[in-house]
Amino acid sequence: MQYDTHATLQLTEQLLSLASVTPQDAGCQALIAQRLQVLGFVCEPIESGPADFRVTNLWAKRQASAAQDSAAAKTLVFAGHTDVVPTGPLAQWDSAPFSPSHREGKLFGRGASDMKTSLAAFVVAIEEFLAHTPEPALNIALLLTSDEEGPALDGTVVVCNTLKARGEVLDYCIVGEPTSVERTGDMIKNGRRGTMSGKLTVKGVQGHIAYPHMADNPIHRAAPALAELVGVRWDEGNAYFPPTSWQVSNMHGGTGASNVIPGEVVIDFNFRFSTESTPDSLQSRLAAVLDKHGLRYDLVWTIGGLPFLTQPGTLVDAVRDAIRDETGLETQLSTTGGTSDGRFLAQICPQVIELGPPNATIHKINEYVALADIEPLKNIYRRVLERLHTQAAA
Repeated sequence: MQYDTHATLQLTEQLLSLASVTPQDAGCQALIAQRLQVLGFVCEPIESGPADFRVTNLWAKRQASAAQDSAAAKTLVFAGHTDVVPTGPLAQWDSAPFSPSHREGKLFGRGASDMKTSLAAFVVAIEEFLAHTPEPALNIALLLTSDEEGPALDGTVVVCNTLKARGEVLDYCIVGEPTSVERTGDMIKNGRRGTMSGKLTVKGVQGHIAYPHMADNPIHRAAPALAELVGVRWDEGNAYFPPTSWQVSNMHGGTGASNVIPGEVVIDFNFRFSTESTPDSLQSRLAAVLDKHGLRYDLVWTIGGLPFLTQPGTLVDAVRDAIRDETGLETQLSTTGGTSDGRFLAQICPQVIELGPPNATIHKINEYVALADIEPLKNIYRRVLERLHTQAAA
């Protein structure tokens, strides 16, 4: 079957032309929904958030063939975000960030790699798959948000909670995050570390620096505990995750005067943790160190996301095979990097992986995607659809 090799590029350029700086969607989801509705998708906008930070989400689903038991059919979800980070100084861009341009075999524009190329590849892959297989044995869905680059409070997590409340069952999910390094498909994420932050306020007694016996310096009090925490081995990681990491990000104490002992010091820190640890275990171990050193303190925790891991199995194998057949690459499984919306999806879907184009220029000035990476990405997504359909129809 012959495919239009320019279709993915054209849709990518259309999406890049829409200035969807988070939380704005700028019409991206409407453009995608219009193409999906023609294919038989039921498209449901789900808005959330306050008036001054309104988030646009889209849940679009196409049921399996009427010849199948759609209630029993497996569901594959393509998930991603239409929002992009701000451009930064426009004068530093070699071309307008929302006017897609070509130079030296590259497509430039804000969101080119993170992640409008993936969104276009999703849509065109589905179009090609359904043109060849009009009655698939799979349910196919898209979940899109305009709040991935922002606080992520009213985006994918809201849609996931809505689907969970309805009893919607998801089986496989591919998130279009830019995971590759040199070439599309050389690396996929089959999990991510969890993230948990703490704000620690160590209390002392303010006083004149010349009379330390009449004060209690909280910085001095905290220092031995911090030194011990730096040396803690929180876990050993496992075959998929490195050991859990604890890092101090900010420390604030003092009045600004050189002759005043501060009354408190505030310390911000973060855990990036593997599946070998839990929030409860990390919190209790850290508190034990603080208590051991006799600190007077307040501690506020924020869990940004739990770790998730998809072991090799149906989805990972289908993606590996698709990448190998399309590119000849043996993909590397990885859990490195920051958080993604995969952390929310993994709470309602047992198999979640992330696969997208190379990520070298994400969030940077002159963000781009190599033209040579666009078509293979779409073909990989289509090949995954074909493999999962074949398994479901067997």
